[in-house]
Amino acid sequence: MRSQNRNRRWPLSMTNDRPGNDAQTGNVALVTGASRGVGRGIALGLLAGGFRVYGSGRSIDQADLPQEIRRLRCDHLRDEETAGVFEAIRSECGDLDLLVNCAWGGYEKMVEGGAFTWAAPFWEQPPHRWTGMMDAGVRAAFVCSAHAARMMTPRHRGVIINISFWAAQRHLGNTIYGIAKAATDKMTSDMAVELRPFAIPVISLYPGLVRTESVVAAAKSGAFDLSTSESPEFIGRVINALFNDPNLMARTGQVLVAAAVAKEFGVLDIDGSSPPALTLADI
Repeated sequence: MRSQNRNRRWPLSMTNDRPGNDAQTGNVALVTGASRGVGRGIALGLLAGGFRVYGSGRSIDQADLPQEIRRLRCDHLRDEETAGVFEAIRSECGDLDLLVNCAWGGYEKMVEGGAFTWAAPFWEQPPHRWTGMMDAGVRAAFVCSAHAARMMTPRHRGVIINISFWAAQRHLGNTIYGIAKAATDKMTSDMAVELRPFAIPVISLYPGLVRTESVVAAAKSGAFDLSTSESPEFIGRVINALFNDPNLMARTGQVLVAAAVAKEFGVLDIDGSSPPALTLADI
């Protein structure tokens, strides 16, 4: 699915305004929710893979990201801000080759008033959790995918990746979590049908246990065993391999496990390890 190198140069505003910086060329990627966690790791992984990376998020200005990643501050709960992200990409690059929907507010405020409410039964869930998972997650991915499709369909080229998880297939944590992930997978399946005539694949991708900032902190208290975990950058490496697969259309609409894809393509994590591919039984 790799598009031809258009040899465009980054505007100086994207290269720290220093004349003489080597400009980046290559395929253009947008990673939503790139401020931290999995989204940040994906952005880093794609940058290392040669993409011209845009990252969006509410706190993207404070994110620990290299200068080569173009930061676009955006609250994806606000449609006008989301539209502004795509307008910036259109005006600066013209095209978009890859969209990775990773924006997600479902892990915020997991502890409230001293109680761990994230795992509460559905009738005791605070309303903000629906907003964080369904609006900041599923709806944001839908709106971003619609903008991306308008840029990709005229060229019959592009890839959309939706980050999802096993909660789509069994109860994990809470009911809203399952609803959100199941909706993401169904959205992937149906978008794939409508984008098939334009040769644009849509994939749901499941990470394993990712060493995000919050997971590493929790592991210090014994909550997680990190021996088989994945770095956040690992997912970016896997997405890079998928993007470059000439047969990716054969997988459109499918749910893929990142570690299984990595083994298929020989992708290793940043420490040289090969994380195990989790199954539903493992979960």
